[in-house]
This record gives sequence, structure tokens and C-alpha cells, in this order.
Amino acid sequence: MALFDSAPRVFAVATALRLVLLVYGSWQDANSAVKYTDIDYMVFTDAARFVSKGEPPYARDTYRYTPLLAWMLIPTAWSPVMFAFGKVLFALADIIAGWLVVQLLTKCYHFPSERALRYVSAVWLWNPMVANISTRGSSEGLLGVLVAALLWATLTRRAALAGIVLGLAVHFKIYPFIYGVSILWWWDAERDGAPPSTKSDLISQILGFITSSRLKLTGFALATFIALNSVMYLQYGTPFLQHTFFHHVTRIDHRHNFSPYSTLLYLTSVGDTSFHFEALAFLPQLLLAIVFLPLVLAKKDLATTMLAQTFAFVTFNKVCTSQYFLWYLILLPFYLPSSSLIRKGTLGIAAALLWVLGQALWLQQGFNLEFLGRSVFVPGLFLASLFFFAVNVWILGIIVHDAGQDRDVVL
Repeated sequence: MALFDSAPRVFAVATALRLVLLVYGSWQDANSAVKYTDIDYMVFTDAARFVSKGEPPYARDTYRYTPLLAWMLIPTAWSPVMFAFGKVLFALADIIAGWLVVQLLTKCYHFPSERALRYVSAVWLWNPMVANISTRGSSEGLLGVLVAALLWATLTRRAALAGIVLGLAVHFKIYPFIYGVSILWWWDAERDGAPPSTKSDLISQILGFITSSRLKLTGFALATFIALNSVMYLQYGTPFLQHTFFHHVTRIDHRHNFSPYSTLLYLTSVGDTSFHFEALAFLPQLLLAIVFLPLVLAKKDLATTMLAQTFAFVTFNKVCTSQYFLWYLILLPFYLPSSSLIRKGTLGIAAALLWVLGQALWLQQGFNLEFLGRSVFVPGLFLASLFFFAVNVWILGIIVHDAGQDRDVVL
């Protein structure tokens, strides 16, 4: 298509889509009982208002994020006209994230510009779900920028920069820590230009793992993470640690939650169970995301490994909302061109249809529960959650299988 011959046209369409949604969202908020603005954005802006008055952001109940986010949104507290500042910022961030992915595909993966623009447009820039989530006030676009920047810094062998971005990303939202394992395993001595070791004894193997890039990446990541957390702790004390980190171990959010754990979380929240499993729900998730997948896949294809890690992390997470899907969508353009989902067209169509159908079935049950007040936890919501989980596990299996193969990019 001629449209994909021009990056400015592609990004102009992406920008126009977000501007239209911002204007429409403002109209819907003013004229409909069902608001366009996400409840999370109200939490963000309330926290920003507290910060602007010299109070901690955690004075706003349910603010579970780094103070950095509230600080970034302080302009929303200046006047009602500035209320949409954060939405504009988030929408701009997801456009920048798309631009970074295009740069990676063309510079590091040697894609022709037209082909890179086509994949990034389909998955991210022109994806209505991505644009909708950012213009409703979700901050996931900022994470998209950080993850794309982390991958760029790694693939271009900038160890110190990669460490700084990783430390910042993990401070901003915990989940990017899973990428550290893959990057360290990927960044071996050969990628630093050293010849492969010929010694087989254990000491030599251990010393061979300790490369300058691995040390630099780890050091800068830890230094950045510790520095940011120290500043926030000195400013806000224990509430910072509790709400930003510790809360996620025992959180029992069951609303808007696609996870099959959601029904159990609901029972826990109302005191109908004596076994509090929520602190153990991380075990299968973390074993997959930070042990098995990195060790098996990272040396073959880093970007696809990061996609598989994120997909597994979201799928097996005890809390799974629509915003989390953006965590892996930003990495999908690196995998799709050489995937069996593209090579076998019917497989890709089936995967997309089942993924959408799984969401639709859950959302229909969620509407009955949250808007109509019907008790559909069992069997309706629970079965819908299990179906969506099964679809995602099946798709994850396809990604893992593809990542382990020698694949030719579909041009």
C-alpha cells in the first residue's frame, strides 16, 4: 500500500486517531452516565492534586504507583482545562513507543521501512484498543516507551543505558524485571566480541558468564533502581514501599479481572475462605517468566523471548485487565513476521478470533455483574475466565514453539 511508503502519513493517521478519541471521550464524559475516562485516571489525577499541595500521593486511596507518575501529572491540578494533560501525554507516549519499534525493525532487524510500518501500524499505532486505552487515561504507553528503549539499548550493545532504562522501568512498574534475566542470558561473551570458551570446568564456566557488559548492565540497573527508591522512601516513607511494591503480593482485586483467579479473589475478599492463596499465585507465573522461558529461548531470539515472558506473565497473573495486554502488544511486531501465525494464515485468524471471543464472553458476564448487578460469578464468569485463559495458554504455546525454531521472516 502506498500509505506505508511514508512514515509521516502513518504517524499522522495514528495521531489523528488519538485526537478523535480524546475529543469524543470529552464529549462522552459530559453527556453520558457511562464515562469514557478510566477510573485509574481519576486516581492518578487525584494523587497529582495531593502532590501539588505538598501532600503524599498515597493520601488518595487505591493509588498503588510510584510517585513519579503523580509528579508527571501535576499540570492536571492547575486548572480544569488541563485535566486531559495526562491523556495527551499517554497518547503521545504510545506514538513514541511505536516510532521506537519501527526504528528497531529497520535498523536492528533490517526490515524495509514499508514492511516495518505495516506491522507496527496493524499491531500498535492504528490498533483501536491501544489508542482507546491511552486516551482513556491509562499510563501503559509510558511502559511501551521504556520497554522499546530497553530492547533498543540492548540490541545496540549500550549496556549502561540498558541498565538505567531497566532500573527506571522496574521502579515505574514492577513487571519489567523479568526482562533482566533474558538480557543477561542473551548478553554472553560472544556478543561482547570475545571468542567462545573452550574450557569445560565449572570455575571457567562461571567466570565465563561474568562479562563486562553483564556487570555493567547489572550495576547500572541496581544503582538506578536503588537511587529512585531511596529518594521516594526518604520523601514518603513506608507508605511508598507498601503501596508501590508490597501491595502487589497480597492484592485481591477481582473487578475487571480476566484471570481465572478472579472468582477465588472475590471469595477471599468477602472472607469466604480461610486459605489466602494470593501470595502463592506468583509461583507458576514467575517460574515460566523468569526461569524456563529465558533459559530455553533468550539466546535464540531476545525480542520474542521478551514477548513470551510478558505473555506468560500476563496470562498467569492473578490480576489481568485490558491494559496489561499492551505490555505484550508492543513486542508483537518483532515476532509476527516470521511466525507460524502469519505463515499459516488460518492459524493466525483462528488465534485472533478466539482471543477476541474469549474477551467478549468475559465482558458479557462482566457487564451482567458490574452494570446489571447479577450474581454470575459461578458458573458464567468463572467459565469465561477459564476459556480465555485456555486460549492464551494455547497462543503462548505457539509463540514458544516458534521462538525455538529457525524461522525465515515472511516478507
